[in-house]
Amino acid sequence: MKVRIQRRIAPVTAPYWEGFTYDGPEDTSVAGLLDYINYHDDIINDEGKSTTRIGWECSCLQGICGACAMVINGVPALACETFLKDCKGKELTIQPLQKFPVIHDLVVDRTSIQENLKKTNMYIGEYQQGEKQGHEHQYLAAKCLKCGLCLEVCPNYVNGETFYGAAFANDCYLVASRNRDKAKDIKKIYGEHFGGGCSKALSCVDVCPMKIPTMASMAKLNGGRV
Repeated sequence: MKVRIQRRIAPVTAPYWEGFTYDGPEDTSVAGLLDYINYHDDIINDEGKSTTRIGWECSCLQGICGACAMVINGVPALACETFLKDCKGKELTIQPLQKFPVIHDLVVDRTSIQENLKKTNMYIGEYQQGEKQGHEHQYLAAKCLKCGLCLEVCPNYVNGETFYGAAFANDCYLVASRNRDKAKDIKKIYGEHFGGGCSKALSCVDVCPMKIPTMASMAKLNGGRV
């Protein structure tokens, strides 16, 4: 299998493509493929030239941490949950997420996700027991990995300066549903940084590795049922 990886030595350098040849089993994941390429001290690209190890992130390799989010064959996905046998075509392309600053190769800076939560004081504070019928959706919304896949595919998300994206919307719901005293303020913040800018393309729902029903979070916030 031919593998093309978009690389960048440092944030200030221009990105470039480098090719590799993979002849291992196809039942491995993209994360396994990257480990395979990086395994030897002498890494050779498809031009027969020596090159450096590919920079990428992972913590769990079980679809829990979200660190290995990248663009695989044009689709934002987790490398540990994307298997070669499911990838179409004879060539595999791997890129870093495009809507976040690239640090090195496939490693990006997703600090903006947490910074937006801090700027809006999006924390629960004193927990207040809500209606039991809301617990199931609270559990689903709380599964967000902050991986950035929803933001990568969102047509409305640009740089996170004004529109904060689906991950933020789910956190708004969580805070509002667990602290009724903050609910009114949270709904206002939600409208300013998500509700007023979302075109409801639902691409965020399609790529979410945790299958979070973001539309349900939106409906509960818009309808006041939190």
